Amino acid sequence: MFNRFQPLALLPLLLLLAIPSLGLMAQQSETQLNYINRFKDVAVQEMERTGIPASIKLAQGLLESNAGQSILARRANNHFGIKCGADWQGDNIYREDDDYDANGKLIKSCFRAYKNSDASYIAHSEFLRDPRKAFRYGFLFRLDPMDYRNWAYGLKQAGYATSPTYPESLISLIERYELFRYDNTTAVDIDTPSDIVASGILDNNDVRYVVVSEGESLEDIAKRVDVSVRNLISYNEKIGSSQQEVAEGERIYLQPKRNGYRGKDKYHTVGTGETMFTISQEYAVKMSKLYKRNRLSSGEEPAVNEKIKLRGCKVKDAPKLRSEQEETLDSSPAVPVLPNGELDMEEPEEEETVPVPTRPVTPPPVIVQPETPTNGGTKPDVPIIIVDPNRPPAPSPTPTAPNTSNPPVINPTPAPSPTTPSTNPNNNTNGAPVYHTVVAGETLYGISRRYNITVDQLKSFNGITTNTIQAGMKLRVK
Repeated sequence: MFNRFQPLALLPLLLLLAIPSLGLMAQQSETQLNYINRFKDVAVQEMERTGIPASIKLAQGLLESNAGQSILARRANNHFGIKCGADWQGDNIYREDDDYDANGKLIKSCFRAYKNSDASYIAHSEFLRDPRKAFRYGFLFRLDPMDYRNWAYGLKQAGYATSPTYPESLISLIERYELFRYDNTTAVDIDTPSDIVASGILDNNDVRYVVVSEGESLEDIAKRVDVSVRNLISYNEKIGSSQQEVAEGERIYLQPKRNGYRGKDKYHTVGTGETMFTISQEYAVKMSKLYKRNRLSSGEEPAVNEKIKLRGCKVKDAPKLRSEQEETLDSSPAVPVLPNGELDMEEPEEEETVPVPTRPVTPPPVIVQPETPTNGGTKPDVPIIIVDPNRPPAPSPTPTAPNTSNPPVINPTPAPSPTTPSTNPNNNTNGAPVYHTVVAGETLYGISRRYNITVDQLKSFNGITTNTIQAGMKLRVK
Protein backbone atom coordinates (compact mmCIF):
# COMPACT_ATOMS: atom_id res chain seq x y z
CA MET A 1 0.00 0.00 0.00
CA PHE A 2 2.77 2.46 0.88
CA ASN A 3 4.66 1.92 -2.34
CA ARG A 4 1.47 2.24 -4.37
CA PHE A 5 0.62 5.72 -3.07
CA GLN A 6 4.18 7.03 -2.57
CA PRO A 7 4.10 9.31 -5.71
CA LEU A 8 0.94 10.96 -4.41
CA ALA A 9 2.59 11.55 -1.09
CA LEU A 10 5.54 13.31 -2.75
CA LEU A 11 3.34 15.60 -4.90
CA PRO A 12 2.88 18.37 -2.28
CA LEU A 13 6.64 18.44 -1.70
CA LEU A 14 7.33 18.82 -5.44
CA LEU A 15 4.81 21.67 -5.67
CA LEU A 16 6.49 23.45 -2.78
CA LEU A 17 9.86 23.17 -4.51
CA ALA A 18 8.44 24.43 -7.81
CA ILE A 19 6.79 27.57 -6.37
CA PRO A 20 10.09 29.50 -5.84
CA SER A 21 11.20 28.66 -9.38
CA LEU A 22 7.93 29.94 -10.83
CA GLY A 23 8.26 33.11 -8.77
CA LEU A 24 11.80 33.68 -10.04
CA MET A 25 10.68 33.20 -13.65
CA ALA A 26 7.85 35.67 -13.17
CA GLN A 27 10.26 38.20 -11.66
CA GLN A 28 12.69 37.79 -14.56
CA SER A 29 9.88 38.16 -17.08
CA GLU A 30 8.69 41.36 -15.39
CA THR A 31 12.24 42.77 -15.48
CA GLN A 32 12.51 42.06 -19.20
CA LEU A 33 9.10 43.58 -19.91
CA ASN A 34 10.09 46.72 -18.02
CA TYR A 35 13.30 46.87 -20.04
CA ILE A 36 11.38 46.57 -23.32
CA ASN A 37 8.95 49.31 -22.27
CA ARG A 38 11.88 51.58 -21.34
CA PHE A 39 13.83 51.24 -24.59
CA LYS A 40 11.20 50.49 -27.26
CA ASP A 41 10.91 54.13 -28.35
CA VAL A 42 14.62 54.73 -28.92
CA ALA A 43 14.83 51.33 -30.68
CA VAL A 44 12.07 52.35 -33.11
CA GLN A 45 13.60 55.80 -33.61
CA GLU A 46 16.95 54.23 -34.44
CA MET A 47 15.23 51.79 -36.82
CA GLU A 48 13.71 54.75 -38.69
CA ARG A 49 17.06 56.54 -38.76
CA THR A 50 19.40 53.69 -39.64
CA GLY A 51 17.40 50.68 -40.86
CA ILE A 52 18.34 48.31 -38.03
CA PRO A 53 15.20 46.36 -37.00
CA ALA A 54 13.87 47.50 -33.63
CA SER A 55 13.27 43.85 -32.68
CA ILE A 56 16.95 43.01 -33.22
CA LYS A 57 18.15 46.03 -31.24
CA LEU A 58 15.83 45.29 -28.31
CA ALA A 59 16.74 41.59 -28.29
CA GLN A 60 20.47 42.39 -28.36
CA GLY A 61 20.02 44.88 -25.53
CA LEU A 62 18.09 42.33 -23.47
CA LEU A 63 20.65 39.62 -24.07
CA GLU A 64 23.88 41.64 -23.82
CA SER A 65 22.85 43.64 -20.73
CA ASN A 66 20.76 40.98 -18.98
CA ALA A 67 17.76 43.30 -19.26
CA GLY A 68 19.80 46.22 -17.94
CA GLN A 69 21.08 44.33 -14.86
CA SER A 70 24.68 43.75 -15.99
CA ILE A 71 27.56 45.68 -14.46
CA LEU A 72 28.35 47.26 -17.84
CA ALA A 73 24.77 48.51 -18.18
CA ARG A 74 24.50 49.76 -14.59
CA ARG A 75 27.95 51.36 -14.26
CA ALA A 76 28.76 52.37 -17.85
CA ASN A 77 25.35 52.60 -19.61
CA ASN A 78 26.79 50.10 -22.10
CA HIS A 79 23.92 47.80 -23.12
CA PHE A 80 25.62 46.08 -26.08
CA GLY A 81 29.04 45.12 -24.76
CA ILE A 82 30.84 47.44 -27.21
CA LYS A 83 34.58 47.54 -26.50
CA CYS A 84 36.72 50.68 -26.67
CA GLY A 85 38.65 50.08 -29.87
CA ALA A 86 41.60 52.17 -31.05
CA ASP A 87 39.54 55.28 -31.89
CA TRP A 88 37.50 55.58 -28.68
CA GLN A 89 38.37 58.74 -26.72
CA GLY A 90 35.50 58.75 -24.20
CA ASP A 91 35.15 57.24 -20.73
CA ASN A 92 35.73 53.53 -20.25
CA ILE A 93 35.46 50.65 -17.82
CA TYR A 94 37.54 47.45 -17.58
CA ARG A 95 35.96 44.01 -17.18
CA GLU A 96 37.06 40.42 -17.88
CA ASP A 97 35.56 39.12 -21.12
CA ASP A 98 37.36 37.13 -23.81
CA ASP A 99 40.76 38.84 -24.17
CA TYR A 100 43.97 36.97 -23.31
CA ASP A 101 47.61 37.99 -23.06
CA ALA A 102 50.54 36.40 -24.89
CA ASN A 103 50.73 33.67 -22.23
CA GLY A 104 47.08 32.73 -22.65
CA LYS A 105 46.03 34.37 -19.38
CA LEU A 106 42.60 36.05 -19.25
CA ILE A 107 42.97 39.83 -18.98
CA LYS A 108 40.49 42.64 -18.48
CA SER A 109 38.98 44.20 -21.60
CA CYS A 110 38.27 47.90 -22.15
CA PHE A 111 34.58 48.72 -22.67
CA ARG A 112 33.03 52.04 -23.64
CA ALA A 113 31.17 54.07 -21.02
CA TYR A 114 28.29 56.33 -22.11
CA LYS A 115 26.66 59.31 -20.45
CA ASN A 116 23.19 57.74 -20.66
CA SER A 117 21.56 54.55 -21.89
CA ASP A 118 19.95 56.14 -24.95
CA ALA A 119 23.41 57.16 -26.11
CA SER A 120 24.38 53.49 -25.97
CA TYR A 121 21.50 52.58 -28.31
CA ILE A 122 22.56 55.28 -30.77
CA ALA A 123 26.23 54.25 -30.54
CA HIS A 124 25.23 50.64 -31.30
CA SER A 125 23.72 51.84 -34.60
CA GLU A 126 26.82 53.82 -35.50
CA PHE A 127 29.02 50.84 -34.61
CA LEU A 128 27.22 48.67 -37.16
CA ARG A 129 27.08 51.50 -39.75
CA ASP A 130 30.75 52.49 -39.46
CA PRO A 131 32.10 52.61 -43.05
CA ARG A 132 35.34 51.02 -41.84
CA LYS A 133 33.30 47.95 -40.82
CA ALA A 134 31.26 47.79 -44.03
CA PHE A 135 33.14 44.66 -45.12
CA ARG A 136 31.74 42.93 -41.99
CA TYR A 137 28.31 44.43 -41.40
CA GLY A 138 27.47 46.14 -44.70
CA PHE A 139 25.50 43.19 -46.09
CA LEU A 140 23.07 43.38 -43.14
CA PHE A 141 21.63 46.64 -44.43
CA ARG A 142 20.70 44.93 -47.70
CA LEU A 143 18.47 42.49 -45.83
CA ASP A 144 14.73 43.00 -45.45
CA PRO A 145 14.32 45.07 -42.23
CA MET A 146 11.31 42.90 -41.37
CA ASP A 147 13.38 39.69 -41.55
CA TYR A 148 14.65 39.47 -37.98
CA ARG A 149 15.72 35.84 -38.43
CA ASN A 150 18.23 36.59 -41.19
CA TRP A 151 19.44 39.62 -39.24
CA ALA A 152 20.08 37.40 -36.21
CA TYR A 153 22.06 34.84 -38.22
CA GLY A 154 23.78 37.65 -40.13
CA LEU A 155 25.14 39.15 -36.90
CA LYS A 156 26.64 35.78 -35.99
CA GLN A 157 28.08 35.41 -39.51
CA ALA A 158 29.66 38.88 -39.26
CA GLY A 159 31.38 37.91 -36.02
CA TYR A 160 29.43 40.21 -33.69
CA ALA A 161 29.28 37.49 -31.02
CA THR A 162 31.29 34.35 -30.33
CA SER A 163 28.47 32.27 -28.87
CA PRO A 164 27.38 29.53 -31.32
CA THR A 165 23.76 29.90 -30.14
CA TYR A 166 23.66 33.71 -30.42
CA PRO A 167 21.11 33.80 -33.30
CA GLU A 168 18.78 31.34 -31.60
CA SER A 169 18.93 33.36 -28.36
CA LEU A 170 17.92 36.55 -30.19
CA ILE A 171 15.11 34.84 -32.10
CA SER A 172 13.80 33.25 -28.89
CA LEU A 173 13.58 36.67 -27.18
CA ILE A 174 11.95 38.28 -30.21
CA GLU A 175 9.26 35.64 -30.48
CA ARG A 176 8.69 35.23 -26.73
CA TYR A 177 7.94 38.96 -26.28
CA GLU A 178 6.65 39.56 -29.83
CA LEU A 179 9.31 42.19 -30.44
CA PHE A 180 8.66 41.89 -34.20
CA ARG A 181 5.62 44.14 -33.60
CA TYR A 182 7.98 47.09 -33.30
CA ASP A 183 9.45 46.46 -36.78
CA ASN A 184 6.19 47.50 -38.43
CA THR A 185 5.50 50.78 -36.69
CA THR A 186 6.85 54.26 -36.08
CA ALA A 187 8.11 55.99 -32.97
CA VAL A 188 4.79 57.81 -32.53
CA ASP A 189 2.58 54.71 -32.86
CA ILE A 190 3.55 52.93 -29.65
CA ASP A 191 2.42 54.56 -26.41
CA THR A 192 3.84 57.90 -27.53
CA PRO A 193 1.66 61.02 -28.00
CA SER A 194 1.56 62.17 -31.60
CA ASP A 195 2.59 65.72 -30.68
CA ILE A 196 5.96 64.67 -29.27
CA VAL A 197 8.96 64.68 -31.60
CA ALA A 198 11.63 63.68 -29.09
CA SER A 199 12.22 64.17 -25.38
CA GLY A 200 15.24 62.15 -24.30
CA ILE A 201 18.78 63.40 -23.78
CA LEU A 202 20.86 62.49 -26.83
CA ASP A 203 24.54 62.71 -27.70
CA ASN A 204 26.25 64.30 -30.70
CA ASN A 205 30.02 64.64 -31.03
CA ASP A 206 30.18 63.73 -27.32
CA VAL A 207 27.96 66.71 -26.47
CA ARG A 208 24.58 66.16 -24.82
CA TYR A 209 21.50 67.79 -26.33
CA VAL A 210 17.71 67.60 -26.33
CA VAL A 211 15.13 68.23 -29.03
CA VAL A 212 12.51 70.87 -28.24
CA SER A 213 8.98 69.53 -27.83
CA GLU A 214 5.89 71.46 -28.88
CA GLY A 215 5.13 74.40 -26.59
CA GLU A 216 8.35 74.10 -24.58
CA SER A 217 10.15 77.21 -23.41
CA LEU A 218 13.80 77.60 -22.51
CA GLU A 219 12.87 77.56 -18.82
CA ASP A 220 10.89 74.33 -19.30
CA ILE A 221 13.93 72.69 -20.87
CA ALA A 222 16.21 73.95 -18.08
CA LYS A 223 13.96 72.30 -15.48
CA ARG A 224 13.68 69.09 -17.48
CA VAL A 225 17.44 68.58 -17.89
CA ASP A 226 18.59 70.27 -14.65
CA VAL A 227 20.79 72.81 -16.45
CA SER A 228 20.50 76.54 -15.70
CA VAL A 229 18.98 78.86 -18.27
CA ARG A 230 22.15 80.95 -18.13
CA ASN A 231 24.26 77.98 -19.17
CA LEU A 232 21.83 77.00 -21.96
CA ILE A 233 22.17 80.54 -23.36
CA SER A 234 25.97 80.32 -23.26
CA TYR A 235 26.01 76.89 -24.97
CA ASN A 236 23.67 77.82 -27.85
CA GLU A 237 24.81 80.68 -30.09
CA LYS A 238 21.42 81.78 -31.41
CA ILE A 239 19.77 82.11 -27.99
CA GLY A 240 20.16 85.57 -26.49
CA SER A 241 17.77 85.66 -23.54
CA SER A 242 15.61 83.48 -21.32
CA GLN A 243 12.46 84.87 -22.97
CA GLN A 244 13.48 83.91 -26.50
CA GLU A 245 11.17 81.39 -28.13
CA VAL A 246 12.65 78.09 -29.27
CA ALA A 247 11.13 76.19 -32.18
CA GLU A 248 9.77 72.66 -31.94
CA GLY A 249 12.34 70.16 -33.23
CA GLU A 250 15.30 72.49 -32.58
CA ARG A 251 18.40 71.10 -30.90
CA ILE A 252 19.34 72.64 -27.55
CA TYR A 253 22.83 71.70 -26.40
CA LEU A 254 23.35 71.04 -22.70
CA GLN A 255 27.14 71.39 -22.80
CA PRO A 256 29.62 73.58 -24.70
CA LYS A 257 30.07 72.43 -28.29
CA ARG A 258 33.44 71.02 -29.32
CA ASN A 259 36.24 72.89 -31.09
CA GLY A 260 36.24 70.29 -33.85
CA TYR A 261 34.27 67.30 -35.06
CA ARG A 262 35.35 63.95 -33.61
CA GLY A 263 33.52 61.81 -36.16
CA LYS A 264 34.78 60.34 -39.42
CA ASP A 265 33.89 63.35 -41.59
CA LYS A 266 36.53 66.04 -42.04
CA TYR A 267 34.54 68.29 -44.40
CA HIS A 268 30.89 69.17 -44.89
CA THR A 269 29.49 70.05 -48.32
CA VAL A 270 27.08 72.97 -48.02
CA GLY A 271 23.54 72.15 -49.14
CA THR A 272 20.72 74.42 -50.25
CA GLY A 273 19.47 76.54 -47.36
CA GLU A 274 22.29 75.55 -45.00
CA THR A 275 24.16 78.16 -42.96
CA MET A 276 27.16 78.17 -40.66
CA PHE A 277 24.71 77.92 -37.76
CA THR A 278 22.93 74.82 -39.12
CA ILE A 279 26.31 73.20 -39.80
CA SER A 280 27.40 74.05 -36.26
CA GLN A 281 24.20 72.46 -34.93
CA GLU A 282 24.57 69.33 -37.06
CA TYR A 283 28.12 68.56 -35.92
CA ALA A 284 28.08 70.16 -32.42
CA VAL A 285 31.07 72.36 -33.31
CA LYS A 286 31.33 75.96 -32.11
CA MET A 287 30.45 78.51 -34.79
CA SER A 288 33.45 80.66 -33.88
CA LYS A 289 35.79 77.73 -34.54
CA LEU A 290 34.12 76.95 -37.87
CA TYR A 291 34.50 80.57 -39.00
CA LYS A 292 38.16 80.71 -37.94
CA ARG A 293 39.07 77.31 -39.40
CA ASN A 294 37.56 78.25 -42.78
CA ARG A 295 38.94 81.83 -42.89
CA LEU A 296 35.48 83.41 -42.82
CA SER A 297 34.34 86.49 -40.94
CA SER A 298 31.42 86.30 -38.54
CA GLY A 299 28.14 86.60 -40.45
CA GLU A 300 29.53 85.42 -43.81
CA GLU A 301 27.78 82.42 -45.36
CA PRO A 302 29.41 79.89 -47.71
CA ALA A 303 27.95 79.21 -51.15
CA VAL A 304 26.10 76.00 -51.98
CA ASN A 305 28.41 73.03 -52.78
CA GLU A 306 31.39 74.65 -51.04
CA LYS A 307 33.29 72.55 -48.48
CA ILE A 308 33.48 73.55 -44.81
CA LYS A 309 36.33 72.06 -42.78
CA LEU A 310 35.15 70.55 -39.50
CA ARG A 311 38.42 69.88 -37.65
CA GLY A 312 42.15 70.48 -37.85
CA CYS A 313 44.13 73.49 -39.03
CA LYS A 314 42.86 76.37 -41.16
CA VAL A 315 42.09 75.90 -44.85
CA LYS A 316 44.44 77.46 -47.38
CA ASP A 317 41.70 79.33 -49.23
CA ALA A 318 38.36 80.47 -47.85
CA PRO A 319 35.26 78.97 -49.48
CA LYS A 320 33.29 80.98 -52.00
CA LEU A 321 30.63 83.17 -50.38
CA ARG A 322 26.93 82.90 -51.00
CA SER A 323 26.77 86.62 -51.81
CA GLU A 324 29.30 86.11 -54.62
CA GLN A 325 27.24 83.21 -55.95
CA GLU A 326 24.07 85.31 -55.85
CA GLU A 327 25.79 88.14 -57.74
CA THR A 328 26.79 85.66 -60.42
CA LEU A 329 23.23 84.41 -60.67
CA ASP A 330 21.86 87.97 -60.84
CA SER A 331 24.16 88.79 -63.76
CA SER A 332 23.14 85.72 -65.76
CA PRO A 333 20.64 86.02 -68.64
CA ALA A 334 16.94 85.94 -67.86
CA VAL A 335 15.41 82.49 -68.18
CA PRO A 336 12.67 82.36 -70.87
CA VAL A 337 9.18 81.67 -69.56
CA LEU A 338 6.41 79.84 -71.40
CA PRO A 339 3.01 81.55 -71.78
CA ASN A 340 1.53 79.28 -69.10
CA GLY A 341 4.09 80.52 -66.55
CA GLU A 342 6.47 77.53 -66.63
CA LEU A 343 10.20 77.87 -67.15
CA ASP A 344 11.51 76.99 -70.60
CA MET A 345 14.00 74.23 -69.90
CA GLU A 346 15.52 74.21 -73.42
CA GLU A 347 19.23 74.97 -73.62
CA PRO A 348 19.73 78.70 -74.41
CA GLU A 349 21.36 79.32 -77.78
CA GLU A 350 23.20 82.43 -76.61
CA GLU A 351 24.96 82.94 -73.27
CA GLU A 352 25.52 86.71 -73.48
CA THR A 353 23.03 89.05 -71.82
CA VAL A 354 23.13 91.36 -74.84
CA PRO A 355 24.20 89.29 -77.83
CA VAL A 356 26.62 90.83 -80.28
CA PRO A 357 25.84 89.81 -83.88
CA THR A 358 28.71 87.68 -85.12
CA ARG A 359 26.88 85.89 -87.88
CA PRO A 360 25.08 87.22 -90.92
CA VAL A 361 21.93 85.32 -89.99
CA THR A 362 20.29 85.62 -86.54
CA PRO A 363 19.40 82.20 -85.08
CA PRO A 364 15.66 81.49 -85.19
CA PRO A 365 13.50 81.54 -82.05
CA VAL A 366 13.12 78.40 -79.96
CA ILE A 367 9.99 76.45 -80.97
CA VAL A 368 8.35 74.12 -78.46
CA GLN A 369 6.14 71.65 -80.34
CA PRO A 370 2.97 70.49 -78.52
CA GLU A 371 2.20 66.82 -77.94
CA THR A 372 0.05 64.99 -80.50
CA PRO A 373 -3.61 65.37 -79.45
CA THR A 374 -5.15 62.36 -77.78
CA ASN A 375 -8.83 63.33 -78.30
CA GLY A 376 -9.06 61.81 -81.77
CA GLY A 377 -7.76 64.88 -83.60
CA THR A 378 -5.41 64.57 -86.52
CA LYS A 379 -3.60 67.92 -86.40
CA PRO A 380 -1.37 69.19 -83.59
CA ASP A 381 -2.13 72.50 -81.91
CA VAL A 382 -0.20 75.62 -82.92
CA PRO A 383 3.29 75.34 -81.35
CA ILE A 384 4.29 77.61 -78.50
CA ILE A 385 6.98 80.06 -79.63
CA ILE A 386 9.53 81.39 -77.16
CA VAL A 387 11.16 84.60 -78.33
CA ASP A 388 14.09 86.09 -76.43
CA PRO A 389 13.19 89.78 -75.96
CA ASN A 390 16.88 90.71 -76.22
CA ARG A 391 17.30 89.04 -79.59
CA PRO A 392 16.90 91.22 -82.70
CA PRO A 393 14.06 90.16 -84.99
CA ALA A 394 14.93 87.49 -87.53
CA PRO A 395 14.91 88.53 -91.20
CA SER A 396 11.88 87.59 -93.23
CA PRO A 397 12.27 84.05 -94.49
CA THR A 398 12.52 83.34 -98.21
CA PRO A 399 9.12 82.16 -99.49
CA THR A 400 9.03 78.41 -99.79
CA ALA A 401 6.44 75.76 -100.30
CA PRO A 402 3.95 75.43 -97.42
CA ASN A 403 4.99 72.99 -94.71
CA THR A 404 2.08 71.74 -92.61
CA SER A 405 4.37 70.18 -90.00
CA ASN A 406 6.05 73.54 -89.24
CA PRO A 407 3.47 76.32 -89.00
CA PRO A 408 4.41 80.02 -89.16
CA VAL A 409 6.19 81.58 -86.21
CA ILE A 410 3.86 83.67 -84.09
CA ASN A 411 5.36 85.92 -81.44
CA PRO A 412 3.29 85.82 -78.23
CA THR A 413 2.29 88.97 -76.44
CA PRO A 414 4.66 90.01 -73.61
CA ALA A 415 2.08 89.18 -70.91
CA PRO A 416 -0.24 86.20 -71.44
CA SER A 417 -3.91 86.65 -70.73
CA PRO A 418 -4.81 85.68 -67.17
CA THR A 419 -7.94 83.97 -68.45
CA THR A 420 -5.98 81.57 -70.65
CA PRO A 421 -6.10 78.14 -68.97
CA SER A 422 -2.86 76.25 -68.45
CA THR A 423 -2.29 73.44 -70.92
CA ASN A 424 0.02 71.60 -68.51
CA PRO A 425 -1.78 69.61 -65.78
CA ASN A 426 1.45 69.44 -63.78
CA ASN A 427 1.89 73.21 -63.68
CA ASN A 428 3.56 74.09 -60.37
CA THR A 429 2.42 77.57 -59.36
CA ASN A 430 4.30 77.39 -56.07
CA GLY A 431 7.78 77.60 -57.57
CA ALA A 432 10.67 75.14 -57.62
CA PRO A 433 10.71 72.06 -55.30
CA VAL A 434 12.17 72.48 -51.80
CA TYR A 435 14.56 69.86 -50.44
CA HIS A 436 15.73 68.99 -46.92
CA THR A 437 19.01 67.26 -46.06
CA VAL A 438 18.54 64.63 -43.35
CA VAL A 439 20.79 64.93 -40.30
CA ALA A 440 21.53 62.31 -37.70
CA GLY A 441 18.64 61.69 -35.33
CA GLU A 442 15.88 63.01 -37.61
CA THR A 443 12.74 61.03 -38.46
CA LEU A 444 10.12 61.30 -41.19
CA TYR A 445 7.64 62.49 -38.58
CA GLY A 446 9.91 65.25 -37.30
CA ILE A 447 10.67 66.48 -40.84
CA SER A 448 6.97 66.44 -41.78
CA ARG A 449 6.09 68.52 -38.71
CA ARG A 450 8.85 70.99 -39.54
CA TYR A 451 7.49 71.64 -43.04
CA ASN A 452 3.80 71.37 -42.11
CA ILE A 453 3.09 68.30 -44.24
CA THR A 454 2.07 64.73 -43.45
CA VAL A 455 4.36 61.71 -43.38
CA ASP A 456 2.38 60.20 -46.27
CA GLN A 457 2.94 63.36 -48.37
CA LEU A 458 6.65 63.24 -47.57
CA LYS A 459 6.81 59.59 -48.67
CA SER A 460 4.84 60.37 -51.84
CA PHE A 461 7.14 63.28 -52.78
CA ASN A 462 10.19 61.01 -52.55
CA GLY A 463 8.79 57.68 -53.73
CA ILE A 464 9.63 55.83 -50.52
CA THR A 465 7.50 53.19 -48.83
CA THR A 466 9.28 52.64 -45.48
CA ASN A 467 10.01 54.84 -42.49
CA THR A 468 13.75 54.28 -42.77
CA ILE A 469 15.91 57.31 -43.64
CA GLN A 470 19.62 57.93 -43.30
CA ALA A 471 21.74 60.97 -42.56
CA GLY A 472 22.78 62.75 -45.77
CA MET A 473 19.63 61.87 -47.75
CA LYS A 474 17.98 64.75 -49.61
CA LEU A 475 14.22 64.64 -49.30
CA ARG A 476 11.74 66.77 -51.25
CA VAL A 477 9.46 68.54 -48.75
CA LYS A 478 7.49 70.94 -51.02
